[in-house]
Amino acid sequence: MKQEADLFKVLADQTRMKLAVLLAMREEVCVCALAQALEEPDYKISRHIGIMRSAKLVEARRKGTWMYYRLVKPKSRMEECLWDMFRDCLADHPSVTACLERLEHAQCAS
Repeated sequence: MKQEADLFKVLADQTRMKLAVLLAMREEVCVCALAQALEEPDYKISRHIGIMRSAKLVEARRKGTWMYYRLVKPKSRMEECLWDMFRDCLADHPSVTACLERLEHAQCAS
C-alpha cells in the first residue's frame, strides 16, 4: 500500500494533478507548453515535473535542446485506471478545458 499512498501524495498537489491530466490527454508535451497551459513560470512547472519524475510517474525524451515529458506506461491496474480517469472523467472539468485551450495555442521559442 505504500506505493499507492506515495502516488496519491504526489498527485495531491493541484499543479501536479493538472500536469498529469494534460499529459494523459496529450501524451507528450514540452515544459514551455505546459507552463503556458497552466499560466505558470517554466521553473515552477520544471520543479513539479521533477517531483513527478522522482516518483516515476513521468519520463522525459530529449529532442535537440527541448525536453518532452509524458506519463509513464502504467505499472499497475490502479495506475491504468487513474490514467484513464484523467483522460475520460476530467476532460470536461472547466480548469482542464481552459488549460487544454491554452495548450493548443502554446508557442515555445525555438
